[in-house]
Amino acid sequence: MQTLIYGPSLQAKGAFDGGKIREQKPIGFPGEGSAVKRIGPLFYWAWAEADKEGYIPLHPHQAFEIMTYVIGGEAQHGDTLGTRSTVGAGGAQVMQTGSGVSHEERFIGPDMEGFQIWFEPHIEKALQTEPTYRQYEHEAFPVDERDGAVVKTVLGGDSPIRLAVDARMWDVTIESGHSWRHPVQAGRTLAALAVRGGGKWTNGEAEPTPFKHRDFIVVNAGETAEVTVKAGGSDAVRMLLIDVPAKVDYPLYPKR
Repeated sequence: MQTLIYGPSLQAKGAFDGGKIREQKPIGFPGEGSAVKRIGPLFYWAWAEADKEGYIPLHPHQAFEIMTYVIGGEAQHGDTLGTRSTVGAGGAQVMQTGSGVSHEERFIGPDMEGFQIWFEPHIEKALQTEPTYRQYEHEAFPVDERDGAVVKTVLGGDSPIRLAVDARMWDVTIESGHSWRHPVQAGRTLAALAVRGGGKWTNGEAEPTPFKHRDFIVVNAGETAEVTVKAGGSDAVRMLLIDVPAKVDYPLYPKR
């Protein structure tokens, strides 16, 4: 099982509304310079921050399944389906953009933080479906607390979100000095972003690899194995982790 760690300098950067919204992109759009171009059907991943408020005007989307996951502040959403909604910390907004929809976004602080993540379904099939928008509050997601770790299932398992793409996602907080173990199945890839803190990452019997705040970690599993994340220092570690198949049985958009 191979582990690769990409610091912030190897991730793309972006901005909207004159810099009021700043983005670090573990997986960027073509030409943005991120070292990781895509991971199977995981097409795009941006970490957005706004000190006060930032606005992204109406713009179109097709086919992709797009999730905005908020960890601080609020995200407001409006679209050509007639939706007007606001979600706070721990909530998610999900667009299955299908045959096409336009939306606008407003990120509201203080200290707003959120993630926009794109998953790529079979595009030709997706274009034949009606676009949808759904919103989920933090309380809708299952949370498991044990052995110094809090694990929230955002995608997969008992999560209320249902995508066409085979994707699983967790929001995990590990208290200082504690460890959390997680299996990775053969043929799948696990991507993790250190949102708070740092620590050590271990694959099976390999030597631990240190990681820091804002590092992006990618694990390719040739065979089923287990990773262990240990929180270092005096602070807890918070990570977002996404698990997708390394390959899918449909053509993917060519991304360079």
